[in-house]
Amino acid sequence: MTVFDELKARGLIAQLTDEEEIKSLVNNGKATFYIGFDPTADSLHVGHFMALCLMKRLQMAGNKPVVLIGGGTGMIGDPSGRSDMRKVLTKEDIQHNCDCFKKQMSRFIDFSEGKAIMVNNADWLLNLNYVELLREVGACFSVNNMLRAECYKQRMANGLSFLEFNYMIMQSYDFYYLYQHYGCNMQFGGDDQWSNMLGGTELIRRKLGKDAYAMTITLLLNSEGKKMGKTASGAVWLDPEKTSPYDFYQYWRNVGDADVLKCIRMLTFLPIEEIEKMSDWEGSKLNEAKDILAYELTSLVHGKEEADKAREASKALFSGGGNLDNMPTAELNAGDFSEGSITLINILSKAKLVSSNSEGRRAIEQGGVTVNGEKITDVKKTYTSEEINKEDFIVKRGKKNFAKIIVK
Repeated sequence: MTVFDELKARGLIAQLTDEEEIKSLVNNGKATFYIGFDPTADSLHVGHFMALCLMKRLQMAGNKPVVLIGGGTGMIGDPSGRSDMRKVLTKEDIQHNCDCFKKQMSRFIDFSEGKAIMVNNADWLLNLNYVELLREVGACFSVNNMLRAECYKQRMANGLSFLEFNYMIMQSYDFYYLYQHYGCNMQFGGDDQWSNMLGGTELIRRKLGKDAYAMTITLLLNSEGKKMGKTASGAVWLDPEKTSPYDFYQYWRNVGDADVLKCIRMLTFLPIEEIEKMSDWEGSKLNEAKDILAYELTSLVHGKEEADKAREASKALFSGGGNLDNMPTAELNAGDFSEGSITLINILSKAKLVSSNSEGRRAIEQGGVTVNGEKITDVKKTYTSEEINKEDFIVKRGKKNFAKIIVK
């Protein structure tokens, strides 16, 4: 199976231009391709997983990734359909986030010896002369065509600022610049980026002639992939200080039955033939598939040792075996106790199993809280430090949220 065929078999390609040329470049390791990342946080999250895994696959086949950090475009707007404007970051914030990104990306991408590069579009966008940009680039864009783009349609009802309207031009200029200065001949992005990507391809062809080739490919379900990064409690980060390896493992362990094989196919590096054998798995076998997914992705991001610990902790809680030492732990100290005891509501709050005391009260009243396997419905229930440290003290809220409590 060729590299291109595997991308299609894994469900990663939705739309593309010039399929035969793209296939030739990718299969022969001749693609220099870019994917953009917004430096709006100091950690990547699981919504970036599809792009990271794709870059790793293509680099393994000899192609060269260009990681584009949107320090310049991030100052204008957001084409994703949100109604709010982005927070404008300082250069120092952007550089810090870039450094964090590169460290995390290095688990996926080999940056040594020019095998991959990271660039920031602020380096060229912020130096552009407005009149020159209008003359050289603006003349290549039709306003009528731009307004047909889905990313603009979504904002027309609430008002599309001229600032945001320029986003397509700036993103297109990125590809034009990368093509000229880095030999970048391919771009990847989500289905919500398709119009912007086509704009870049067309700009290259109009400015540099028909012989200039530039390819665009969108990732199937990339917008859905971005949603993967968000949960009711916030984002699932790749930074272990933000999302522990155990919580990261548990996130993937709890994906829906309908999504598990799709995630294994798109995000893991297991052979396609091995994945196909799972296609008829049901019941307990699907739980096995979820464990495989969680273990493979946790190993990829945090390493095998942390994945082993997370798997052991999961078995300890849900299967009655394994090692309890590796499960999420919340520490209490003497100051958390009043007259020698602490309420269960406060324990839930300290363990971050609830966001407020009122939420903790409701969870207890509704029978959603257990302590060492016993359901507790008394909202006034208290525990002493001796009771907590007497044996493993496991507090669980609902089916999936829990913590071991210890007193220091």
